[in-house]
Order: sequence, then structure tokens, then C-alpha cells
Amino acid sequence: QVQLVESGGGLVQPGGSLRLSCAASGSIKSIHAMGWYRQAPGKERELVALISSGGTTNYADFVKGRFAISRDNAKNTVYLQMNSLKSEDTAVYYCKYSTFLLNVWGQGTQVTVSS
Repeated sequence: QVQLVESGGGLVQPGGSLRLSCAASGSIKSIHAMGWYRQAPGKERELVALISSGGTTNYADFVKGRFAISRDNAKNTVYLQMNSLKSEDTAVYYCKYSTFLLNVWGQGTQVTVSS
């Protein structure tokens, strides 16, 4: 089993920054991907960014140039650095661990961008 614990959400003004963390524990496979997704009220959950166990990254177009995903393999932790935040970035952000056979979601952390 794999467990994910997210942290770092909160209230920030437009143009501000936040860093989300996702700490994984348990039976983590050497080949896997971790990602950040978000879900705004009344909308479907959508991909924000992905990072493979080898460090390859992919981003949704709406965050390119503003968000950066990274990982610390020694700590089994993935980060999402969010800069130049906009009101439309307001959502619950979820971390996801994926292998060919398993998907595990974190509990989510609220990010609110408002003045």
C-alpha cells in the first residue's frame, strides 16, 4: 500500500506564490509517476503536472511558465511550486501516485487565490 499526505495549501493573493508538498510512504515502486491534479467547484478534476520516477515532467498548458513540479527521491516527496497565481487557480489540489496497476490519491489541499 502507498499513502500520500499533501500540505502547503492556503489563501494567497493574486500574483502570489505557494508551494505544495506530497509525501509518499509505503510500498513505492521504482517505476511510477506522481502528479498534481485540481478540482474547482462544479468542474471536473484536471491534470496540472506530472513527473516520472526518472524526472520527466509534463504540464497542462494553463500552468506552463507559472508552475513547476519537482521531486526529492530521498524524501519520497513531490512538490508543486505555484507562482503568479490567478483567481482561476482556486481549487482543491490532489496528489496522485500511479503505476501500471495502481492509482492512489491524496486527500487534497485547498488553494484559494483571492484578494
